[in-house]
Amino acid sequence: MQIVVTARHGHLSAEHQAEVKARAEKLLQYFNRVESISVIVNLEHRHGPIDVEIQLNAEHKHDFIAKASDKDVFVAVDIAIEKMEHQIHKYKEKIQDHRRTPAMGDLPPTVE
Repeated sequence: MQIVVTARHGHLSAEHQAEVKARAEKLLQYFNRVESISVIVNLEHRHGPIDVEIQLNAEHKHDFIAKASDKDVFVAVDIAIEKMEHQIHKYKEKIQDHRRTPAMGDLPPTVE
């Protein structure tokens, strides 16, 4: 499992890269089949918002992508991670077997 932090049109210091990587590692507790996480920070607009894109690649071709923009890098990363957590949660809900409700014959009789 690898986490790659990339900066476009600018440079992130080693401390900023380590902090972004640490925040991205939080995604591992939500989904255990992660193969790689790629965080791309776009610093193209010097005085505008900073764009962050997180790509999570999991086993069996499950890819998740979350994008966020903010003037602060860490706020944008947090927003993108929050979106990623929501996508993972929604995916896990979708793949769970929701047919565990009892059959009509197994329900207790209702009293009126």
